[in-house]
Amino acid sequence: MAASDPELDRWNNRFAAPGFVFGTAPNAFLASQAPRLKRGMSALCVADGEGRNSIWLASQDLAVTAFDFSPVAVAKAHAFARSSGVKVDYRISTVEGWNWDERRYDVVAGIFIQFVGPAERARMFAGMARTLKPGGLLLLEGYGPKQLEYATGGPKKLENLYTEALLRESFKDLEILHLASYDAEVDEGAGHKGMSALVDLVAFRPT
Repeated sequence: MAASDPELDRWNNRFAAPGFVFGTAPNAFLASQAPRLKRGMSALCVADGEGRNSIWLASQDLAVTAFDFSPVAVAKAHAFARSSGVKVDYRISTVEGWNWDERRYDVVAGIFIQFVGPAERARMFAGMARTLKPGGLLLLEGYGPKQLEYATGGPKKLENLYTEALLRESFKDLEILHLASYDAEVDEGAGHKGMSALVDLVAFRPT
C-alpha cells in the first residue's frame, strides 16, 4: 500500500500510541502449540504487528522472520526484540507484496490477520500453504461470525471472519490436525479484550 493509504495511516497512528495495542504476551493459542515446536525450526509470522508473537517464537529457539505493512509497528517490534534479547528478521511488507517462496518455512503463524476481504484472503492463504516445507506446520487463529455480537476486537465485516468450513476448504491440500470453534475470554491489550468467538487451526503439509 502507498504511504498515503488511509488504512496504513490508521494502523500507523494506532501503533504510534504509547504501550502495545495487543499487549506483549504471545497469543494464547500460539503459546499452547509449544509442544509441536522444535529448536532450530524456521518460522514466518504474517502481519505480526508489534512483535509479541514473533518474539515468543524466537524465545523458543526458532529462526523467525516476520513482516507487517506498518513501519511504526515494525520499529516497535525491533525495539521489543532487542529488549527481550532475541533476534527476529523483521520486514516491512503487505501480504500482497510478500514473496511467498515455495516450501521455505517449518512454521507459518497467522494470528488475527483478518484485515483483508475474501479475494485477497484466498491469495494470502494459498501463499501461506505454499511457503510451508513438507511436514511444516500452519498455526492460524481468527474470529468467527459471532464476534460481531461480542465486538471485543477484530473486523466489523462478516465476510472477513472465519468458519471451520472456510478454513477446511482453504487448506484442503494440508492435513488438519486441529480445527475448532469456541467462545473464550481474550486479554491481549486494549485491542483484543473480552469474550470472543474464536476459530483455531493447526495443519501440516504432508511429506
